[in-house]
Amino acid sequence: MRRAIAISAQGLGSTSPNPPVGCVILDSEGRTAGEGYHVRKGESHAEVNALSAAGKRAEGGTAVVTLEPCNHHGRTPPCREALIHANVARVLIAVMDPTSRGEGGAALLRRAGVEVEQDFLADEALLVLSTWRASLENGRPFITWIYEAGEDGKPGLSSAQGVALGEVDSLRGSYDLVISQEGGIEEGVPGGHGNEVFHLPHGPLSTDFDKMLELLSNTGARSILLSGAADQFSRIASAGMVDQVISYLPRTSPSWAPREDIGRVTAFPDGYRLTDVTRMASRVRLTGRRT
Repeated sequence: MRRAIAISAQGLGSTSPNPPVGCVILDSEGRTAGEGYHVRKGESHAEVNALSAAGKRAEGGTAVVTLEPCNHHGRTPPCREALIHANVARVLIAVMDPTSRGEGGAALLRRAGVEVEQDFLADEALLVLSTWRASLENGRPFITWIYEAGEDGKPGLSSAQGVALGEVDSLRGSYDLVISQEGGIEEGVPGGHGNEVFHLPHGPLSTDFDKMLELLSNTGARSILLSGAADQFSRIASAGMVDQVISYLPRTSPSWAPREDIGRVTAFPDGYRLTDVTRMASRVRLTGRRT
């Protein structure tokens, strides 16, 4: 399952609105026979790719998959059907699919005589699937805001620079869209969604707060990365629309007091719980999730 989770992450930033899923097929003796992951909407799902790699060795074997196999006909046939036709004996599922239709893929697999185990390493699989699931639950994209902070801990007035800007480049591949504080909008992975077109306005993003909230809810994307210290990003966070914040605080001297005009020193935006603190060469990196 951990191998399936690892390869599923290669679909981040390109599968939306579908989830990034990974699958490993074991033969009847427990040896790896094939693996696969979902690349983008409209193309083969993880199970089908893994079964294609495994071939006849899948018969009597086990399919280990990070998300419950789908049970409906869309652009591709249902994965539970492919697993049944391949004569697998057992399916291990990490996370159940909240969008599953009818009885669900797991129920139909059991009805066909396939042994099914669910919730297998679910917490670990959610390291990849959590943004997709959060988007479903919230009815909008999962939003991360990354910025460099000033001495008071608040977002600086300038664009993200240095370390934070470098992290945007490294993180963008896991997000559908990246929005800069200047209003520029682009895919996290240029061309990563193939022919899928998100519903985006032409030109820079409007600075009108209400229009921006409407845009973020109606893009069709599952995940968005906000980069920089734009005022509207702060307002979106205050409105509860930002799910995760990554802030870079400047290093200070061992004995330091704020200037009188700085006021209260804030280490992190209100309403967020710290989940990680990392010391870097010239910054302290804080990561938090909305409480």
